[in-house]
Amino acid sequence: MSEKYINIHNLSVSEILYNFVNDEAIPNTDIKKSSFWSGFDKALHQLVITNNKLIKVRERIQIDLDRWHLDNKSKKFNQKNYEKFLKEINYLKAGGDNFKINTKNIDDEISKIAGPQLVVPIMNSRYALNAANARWMSLYDSLYGTDVIESEESASERYDPERGLEVIKFTKKFLDNHFPLSSKSWRNVAEIKIVNNNLILICEKKNVRLKNEEKFIGYRGDQKKPSALILKNNNLHVEIIINPNAFSAKSDAAGISDIILESAITTICDHEDSVAAVDAKDKVRGYRNWLGLMKGNLEAKFEKNGKKLIRKLNPDRKYKLRNGEESKLHGRSLLLNRNVGHLMTNPAILLRDGSEVPEGLMDAFVTSLCSLHDFKTCKNSKKNSIYIVKPKMHGPDETAFTNEIFNKVEEVLGLKQNTIKCGIMDEERRTSANLKECIRSLKDRVFFINTGFLDRTGDEMHSSMEAGPMIKKGDMKSSKWINAYENNNVDVGLECGFSGVAQIGKGMWAMPDKMAEMVDKKIGHLEAGANCAWVPSPTAAALHALHYHEINIFKKHNELKRRKKISLSDLLTIPVIHKPNWKIEEINQEISNSAQTILGYVVRWIDQGIGCSKVPDINNIGLMEDRATLRISSQHIANWLHHGVCSRKQVLEIMKKMAKIVDKQNGDDKNYQNMSPQYDKSIAFKTACELIFQGKNQPSGYTEPLLHLNRLIKKN
Repeated sequence: MSEKYINIHNLSVSEILYNFVNDEAIPNTDIKKSSFWSGFDKALHQLVITNNKLIKVRERIQIDLDRWHLDNKSKKFNQKNYEKFLKEINYLKAGGDNFKINTKNIDDEISKIAGPQLVVPIMNSRYALNAANARWMSLYDSLYGTDVIESEESASERYDPERGLEVIKFTKKFLDNHFPLSSKSWRNVAEIKIVNNNLILICEKKNVRLKNEEKFIGYRGDQKKPSALILKNNNLHVEIIINPNAFSAKSDAAGISDIILESAITTICDHEDSVAAVDAKDKVRGYRNWLGLMKGNLEAKFEKNGKKLIRKLNPDRKYKLRNGEESKLHGRSLLLNRNVGHLMTNPAILLRDGSEVPEGLMDAFVTSLCSLHDFKTCKNSKKNSIYIVKPKMHGPDETAFTNEIFNKVEEVLGLKQNTIKCGIMDEERRTSANLKECIRSLKDRVFFINTGFLDRTGDEMHSSMEAGPMIKKGDMKSSKWINAYENNNVDVGLECGFSGVAQIGKGMWAMPDKMAEMVDKKIGHLEAGANCAWVPSPTAAALHALHYHEINIFKKHNELKRRKKISLSDLLTIPVIHKPNWKIEEINQEISNSAQTILGYVVRWIDQGIGCSKVPDINNIGLMEDRATLRISSQHIANWLHHGVCSRKQVLEIMKKMAKIVDKQNGDDKNYQNMSPQYDKSIAFKTACELIFQGKNQPSGYTEPLLHLNRLIKKN
């Protein structure tokens, strides 16, 4: 696709057809340009009618919710009456018969391989390539470079031999746990060879084999002196690299120089929460990177330590099966595409009436068109499927509309129905309360559901804004609704036949520098039933992959199928505190924590167009921030303001105080623009305040409308 056919700022589809389009085929496709744009034009003007109606439904339901809470403010809260009311306004849908999803042509990375899932901003080509290539990661590097291994030289640039030995000790324990020998330990291995297609390990001059010899898949190099072994456990591959001449192998009797883990099994290339795309130029940048990934020719040029480097997609990994036949493993993460939701519009294309195109509709057509290039190379999907994750849908009517969108895209692109697979992000209250019916509407193309605690909490607070002051943010994770929400997502997925077919996901580990803590805690996502869970970096993917060797998730699914299902009343329990008795110091501390993260994120979004970054919190701990974290923080303060827990003056004073701290934290960034002391001249500071002071009136509590508006002002 040539840039001139997508860089169409402020032109209507009709004008594009008139001015630019001819009967030539779109490069490397069989689709004529005129056919695509005319089909897009027709479908767009049909779909936008439903899109607008659904946004109006959201507004009406929110008005009904607010009115009910206000009308019942003086009464004791009655959960049964509340749920009856939710049914009356069509918030809660009647459930249908049991069913199983019927999605076909799903890649193994979705259906059979459980593992970490990366999320990467599509507008950054280097990050996108790093994520795609994170399918295979060095365990040695991931351990040595993080706090998982402790040593006196952990913060030094010098090589620490003791630290290196601890890394080797950790990896030998990993091998003993998941690829145990018939006798002895991997620590005792002095020589490795392959005899008669069998793996032989020499320990104290004795031949030793794996306890489970089927875990030996293949090798590279010569059988007498292999350069690598390929092992497999829980459908995840592990490569043992053998290079006695390598520095890292000097203290290893067998010459093992590294352990390579199959790590980021899937990656979501994100056009939504982790990017700041507000106009045609931004959208073209994201689309171009996605196109390059689908063609397999995306490159990123950069300089590091004075050297000019080029990053490309990794090739497949060749090896020999144990019988000597040539084979290969997928060299890259399976790439999924997260489109924008139903709410936002973008000035890149104008409709016939001059209004902006709904961004989610534009994403669906353009990213799917880009994906056609993969069908010829199969560098991504071996099944010729397109995987689109759709966020921020509210209930079954909106998921059904997404199915309609994809039907139209397939029709315009000449694709077989259900070629486009859909991931449902269970992150809005009306969706989690009706999850089974949401899945039913997409049962022939759904490949993924997951929970998003932050967005779900933001919607929880906004939906029930008039119910009363919310509990503290830190108390949300122990509240009744969140436990019901997390369990319900897994239970409904298993009930609908996801195990062995589709992904059930869990959310992000938000502290990229706290890897030891992640290794200790994130296994809980597998215990809860997730066959994929989000990680913030390739290194985190490698370390989280260790958990999938410990737990066979499909066996875990069979265990979880037998547990008691959650109560809908628990899921709909509103996390309010009816008589808050917090001290002023507690309130100020809570507001300060939220204000600091809001400002730290917004200032980069508005001033530099950075949609996701590691933002230091009030204790200088780097946290991954995106629009979901912004939504929960801004809605929480907005709720407290609305119910008089704090005052506008109090919040503004704290915002100014925190702005000074954020300015100081960003002192080393040459592109950073201070918010203080001239707060009234900082668009970023103004935006952060608007997100709080206008938070109650924002659609579903979303931050995008104000962010986009002020980013455009900053750019222009």
